[in-house]
Amino acid sequence: MRLRTIPIRLATGAYIFHSGWSKREADEGTAAALHGMATGAYPQFKSMSPKDFVRTLSIGEMAVGAALLAPFVPRSLAGLALTAFGGSLVGMYAQTPALRQPGSIWPSQDGVPIAKDVWLVGAGLSLLVDALTDRD
Repeated sequence: MRLRTIPIRLATGAYIFHSGWSKREADEGTAAALHGMATGAYPQFKSMSPKDFVRTLSIGEMAVGAALLAPFVPRSLAGLALTAFGGSLVGMYAQTPALRQPGSIWPSQDGVPIAKDVWLVGAGLSLLVDALTDRD
């Protein structure tokens, strides 16, 4: 791990790990809401129960967060995981019309919490570029 990547790995890793940790004991209403939003963009999750979906989401978020926090995980792998995770959130934003202002790419009031996750894609790509262009 390079010193220059520690801030971005700590910030994103801790945030994502905490997000997954907080979903471990999601109640049925929360599970249904998260499952409903995700299946609108990614119909392949419709066959999962809301509780199983949230359990899988929780584990996935904690795995991505842990990969970012673990110093032995290469920048390239951590960056790839972060880019994929952020990309899935941006994909959900792009595929859910209610999250955007009509006829626009800009977020509606409901879309702001998801649209802001574009920073995760930027952070992941930064880690990947850093790993791919480092000559040391």
